Amino acid sequence: MNYSRYLNLTSLSRQPSPIRVLTGIMQQAPPTMISMAGGRPNPNLFPIKGVSISLRDGTTVNIEPNLVQKGLQYSATPGLNEMLDWVKNLQKDVHNPPTLNSSDVDKQLDMLIIPGSQDGLSKAFEAFVTEKDNILIESPTYSGTLAILKPMRSNLLSVQTDKHGIIPNHLRKILSKWSPKDTKDPNSDIPKILYCIPNGGNPTGHGLTLERRQEIYKIAQEYDLLIMEDDPYFYLQNSQPYIPSFLSMDVDGRVLRFDSFSKLLSSGMRVAIITGPKAIINRIALHMQASVVHASGMSQVLLYTILEKMGLNGFKEHVKNVASFYQQQRDHCLTSAEKHIKGLAEWYVPECGMFLWMKLIGIPDSYKLITEKAREKEVLFVPGNAFMLNSEEPCPYVRASYSESSPEEMDMAFERLASVLREAK
Repeated sequence: MNYSRYLNLTSLSRQPSPIRVLTGIMQQAPPTMISMAGGRPNPNLFPIKGVSISLRDGTTVNIEPNLVQKGLQYSATPGLNEMLDWVKNLQKDVHNPPTLNSSDVDKQLDMLIIPGSQDGLSKAFEAFVTEKDNILIESPTYSGTLAILKPMRSNLLSVQTDKHGIIPNHLRKILSKWSPKDTKDPNSDIPKILYCIPNGGNPTGHGLTLERRQEIYKIAQEYDLLIMEDDPYFYLQNSQPYIPSFLSMDVDGRVLRFDSFSKLLSSGMRVAIITGPKAIINRIALHMQASVVHASGMSQVLLYTILEKMGLNGFKEHVKNVASFYQQQRDHCLTSAEKHIKGLAEWYVPECGMFLWMKLIGIPDSYKLITEKAREKEVLFVPGNAFMLNSEEPCPYVRASYSESSPEEMDMAFERLASVLREAK
């Protein structure tokens, strides 16, 4: 793998911050080390002395004083050692990446604690994308990703999806414009990046089958693509065992995986993980050194304390319960949709996640109907154009989220939507 091929000039030009390097050294230093090199504030002036967490099971956890002090102070950019060790063990247990202990240092797996997947995605794209680059992206796709990419003036190549996610034949059809040999030509405009949400796709709720994942990975090998595996809904899969991730089959070191605790433990703490080849992770870490410095120390401490109390098996049991809840919510949503808008819209059953993706029948564009007429009926959905590569084109789709609404609220929401749709006929 020639990792410099994927990185733009800005990313390749980044140099380590001397202060950030010292902070990392101090995090590993023995207690006898005396440092007059850093610019850290004196922690004795911080007003917070201790922190305790009240959990839903009725227990209270007092965070160890040394962890509180670590969380309040500047830390190394990759993350607190305790949190990094925990997630490394999690990734090894769940995904068992083939490159975990690769002898190739650049290819060797590394991890980075980031302040939410959105920030990690932004920094990754900013490391990869140059103006007019061709980027392969599933369509429809997450609106937050489009918000990152569109101002970069790149060419977004829409890869078609269905209820099973990216259609491999369409991916190959797009790439057939080039030859795999073009990957060796630095002046070629052949795409280098493939972005996808393999589980519970936002907005579609689709899930890539194992067969499709394997085929897509083979295409990535053939055309030397770097796969950006954005997978915040991995643990919300309804099937057990989980469908293997791209990371779990990544023998080459060509997968950059984004995991998030937002859907599982807390969305407000803004803690997520990037896992991938050291050569790429290092570039993103250098960007963090120049921007956010590191993910919130206290958020890492709080989540680490919760995860440590749960243990690996406890975490697995927790996420199964979370997935079960969302499956029940999905079923309630489908029941209400079937009851009120059958014949007015069509959809397929979401594989997992939080969303139902509906195509309105006989209505070429949902935008005004959803943003104006539906709002007048006191019901909110998201018009489908928010998830399309070209948001200016008419779009008949609508996204419904079933994550928070009660069954009664969902029933009322679809009843109101049905009224809007009938009036539009």
